[in-house]
Amino acid sequence: MNKPKVIAYQELPDVAVNQLKEHVNLIHIKNLEQDYKTFLNELKDSQGLIGMGLPVSADLLEQAPELKIVSNISVGYDNFDLEEMNKHSVMGTNTPDVLTDTTADAMMALVLAAARRVPELDRFVKDKKWTEMVGMEEYGIDVHHKKLGIIGMGRIGAAVAKRAHFGFDMEILYHNRSKKENEFGAQYCSLDDLLAESDYVLLMAPANKNTPPIMGEKQFSQMKESAIFINGSRGENVDEKALIKSLKADQIYAAALDVFEKEPIQTDNELLQLKNVVTVPHIGSATFETRMKMFDLAMKNLLQGLNHQEPVNLVNKEAIM
Repeated sequence: MNKPKVIAYQELPDVAVNQLKEHVNLIHIKNLEQDYKTFLNELKDSQGLIGMGLPVSADLLEQAPELKIVSNISVGYDNFDLEEMNKHSVMGTNTPDVLTDTTADAMMALVLAAARRVPELDRFVKDKKWTEMVGMEEYGIDVHHKKLGIIGMGRIGAAVAKRAHFGFDMEILYHNRSKKENEFGAQYCSLDDLLAESDYVLLMAPANKNTPPIMGEKQFSQMKESAIFINGSRGENVDEKALIKSLKADQIYAAALDVFEKEPIQTDNELLQLKNVVTVPHIGSATFETRMKMFDLAMKNLLQGLNHQEPVNLVNKEAIM
């Protein structure tokens, strides 16, 4: 029996490649941008795709008449045009839950790094500027017993709230589409109240391409001058020009960013020039253990779909109706 043809369109560890090859005829394209022509040629008779972030549009689907399933190695699936996928009976899957704790750890790391100015002071030491006792100009701000406002209280937001409340005695405010039961005393409030009252504002809401950014000039102006903004959601949720303006005008104290409007970030982006901005390259779930868990779940989804089963993490049931 012939194995179904699948394209993995990003670099994967050898152990993951070998696991896939046991079940499918694998075409492994490590750099999609460089090998896009090869990708399109192989796409013509492929039944499955696995990777992270590929826009699955009407144009792509027209060039993939045999495609049955696209398996995202991510919790997000805003790269899917679900209406078009449903028209072509192409299933889409994601990998929720397995990255929740790891991403929550990363968000707390960003809170601490920005508050205690860890990257800046690391460079201070390595640049041999530590020649006497640290003065007030190098002081950071406390995290414990402060107020954390979370925009988007999904699984990851709740996991951050748990760490912040029980680990740092922080008071938790949150703004969400609906109120959520919780075990850490988090208070539901309007976005305006959250921005005005929080010492730390963490954005964890999903992206919505049909609405303006959640955080723009108005929202940054509502925050405390002593507040820190953290984005662990999507770059398009933030008006970067408004954020830069706010930081340069000292409207807010600092920012810590795992995501950006354009990734990789452009080298001339002003965010890279500001001392009070912590930048990391979209590493919320980037530990080896978690990425392997994500791959294992993505492969399970992929194989279920190829074997005419409903994948455990199918996001568009309409595709199989």
